[in-house]
Amino acid sequence: MSVSKAQLRATAKYNKKNYDRIDMRVPKGKKEKLAAHAMKHDGSLNKFLNRAVDETIERDNNN
Repeated sequence: MSVSKAQLRATAKYNKKNYDRIDMRVPKGKKEKLAAHAMKHDGSLNKFLNRAVDETIERDNNN
């Protein structure tokens, strides 16, 4: 099933309004390792990275 151009524009507009974007560089091969780990635990690389950041901030604030 293909997505219409209007749907793509609407999604891009929504994402721009509701999310900030952060680009992250990792050594070659590490992205695949991170993605595999994420799939084992919660399904998406983005969700895993957000959880990792949130847990690190919480841990740092409790020290």
